[in-house]
Amino acid sequence: MNKEIAIGKIKIGGDNPFVLIAGPCVIESEASALRHAKALKALTGRLGIPFIYKSSFDKANRTSIDSFRGPGLKKGLAILKKIKEELGLAILSDVHCRSDIREAAKVLDVIQIPAFLSRQTDLVVEAAKTGRAVNIKKGQFLAPWDMKNVIKKIESAGNKKIILTERGVSFGYNNLVSDFRSVILMKELGYPVIYDATHSVQMPGGLGDKSAGESRFIPHLSAAAIACGADGIFIEVHEDPASALSDGPNMVKLKDLEAILLKLKKIEKAVK
Repeated sequence: MNKEIAIGKIKIGGDNPFVLIAGPCVIESEASALRHAKALKALTGRLGIPFIYKSSFDKANRTSIDSFRGPGLKKGLAILKKIKEELGLAILSDVHCRSDIREAAKVLDVIQIPAFLSRQTDLVVEAAKTGRAVNIKKGQFLAPWDMKNVIKKIESAGNKKIILTERGVSFGYNNLVSDFRSVILMKELGYPVIYDATHSVQMPGGLGDKSAGESRFIPHLSAAAIACGADGIFIEVHEDPASALSDGPNMVKLKDLEAILLKLKKIEKAVK
């Protein structure tokens, strides 16, 4: 059995129920972020699903220089702090620069290292030094067993609050594929594993100056991940994905999330 990681009152791994990490891809406005967070808190509370709110204050790895990146470090963290304090939610966001980590750690309960940066030693170690839980997304270019080296980097800073996330592997140009052996293989490394259903259906750069995606596969791939023993599911949601400022084609419509979660609960019960 893999280790159990505690994020406040939320326990991930071990024999605990799957956790949901969800929210809009990027913070579009304070009002939007609060609206989504309230809706997600109400839904997960009603279904009894442990929940961590996710939204990015800066999407530094957008395809185009013209793409919307978010409100930035200062304003974005202020919005996430408000959500944390007003709604009592655990907060996760991604960090791309070492210089942002100290400020981000004052607000975030989980510091996420993006897949593209999963081998950036200085960034990973600096995040680990904060003592916050660190969620590492497996790079699209890495094999699941390669993550043992990333784990050692985090552990070298004395931090064992580690979460690994599977988000697909590059499969030709502008396409990703999910190999669900990865969930099992990474769990064997001793830490909880999350399945990122949103970015696994992304088609990086598929629209030329932005990414495409196939959100219709999210329910099916999420189900497969839970059946394979994933400790949580990462799903980005939006009230209206068609108008989202980032990753709309691979986000779930907020109103459709409940049906997905109910199915996942049934699968988890059957598996366990």
